[in-house]
Amino acid sequence: MLSALRQALSKAKRDGRSITLDADVYQTIPSEPFDRVIMERTTRGAVVPCSMGWNDVGSWQAMWQSADKDADGNATMGDVVTVDTTQSYIRSNGPAVAILGMKDVAVIATKDAVLITPRARTQGVKNIVTAIEESIPSLAQEHTRARRPWGSYESLARGARFQVKHITVLPGRSLSLQMHHHRAEHWIIVEGTAQVECGDVEKMVFPNESIYIPKGTKHRLTNPGIIDLHLIEVQSGDYLGEDDIVRFADNYGRSGQ
Repeated sequence: MLSALRQALSKAKRDGRSITLDADVYQTIPSEPFDRVIMERTTRGAVVPCSMGWNDVGSWQAMWQSADKDADGNATMGDVVTVDTTQSYIRSNGPAVAILGMKDVAVIATKDAVLITPRARTQGVKNIVTAIEESIPSLAQEHTRARRPWGSYESLARGARFQVKHITVLPGRSLSLQMHHHRAEHWIIVEGTAQVECGDVEKMVFPNESIYIPKGTKHRLTNPGIIDLHLIEVQSGDYLGEDDIVRFADNYGRSGQ
């Protein structure tokens, strides 16, 4: 396991702000708990009695135990409303959550998924993850926010022929010189300054300004500034998949689609 981890780290990709381990090597490492494979077998360990209020916070049950609670024993975070609900952990990082007539439950809402379970069974979340990997692989493998060498993008809304993204480009970074066969794009600058190549035109685009990228047009987006560039991208077309990218030049060794 240690050898494989070292190999995954030696082949990792670094982009200045983060390190991404080599996925092919990392997937060969067995999923085994450290205490079982190391601590239960070592002859070089010692146990020392102590009292330090330890809680490894390894489940939502543990989060409820360690959190501040209201008069009904509920621990809440985010936009949460409870009525006739007791001894529960309710957390939302996305939509507003309303709970009526429940007891001893855990409800966790993110932008792309919601977990509802009896609080005492939150240790079984790994079984849910396994089921999701088998039935909805994209939900397990993708997130609403995707990191890239140049920054990140977050999907805000999607329909049959449109998609809206929040794109962040790090200072001094550029997206590839690329084009799309099936979609056009409209960029609205929110913060920072964008240097845009669109066909034969190159221009600077400032906050509250926008630029249209027609389908089939070579284009590139660069952040020439010293702060993060934030923009809203509106895509429209008959196909909006991430594989509709033809790259002509790239600073990060990516090529093709």
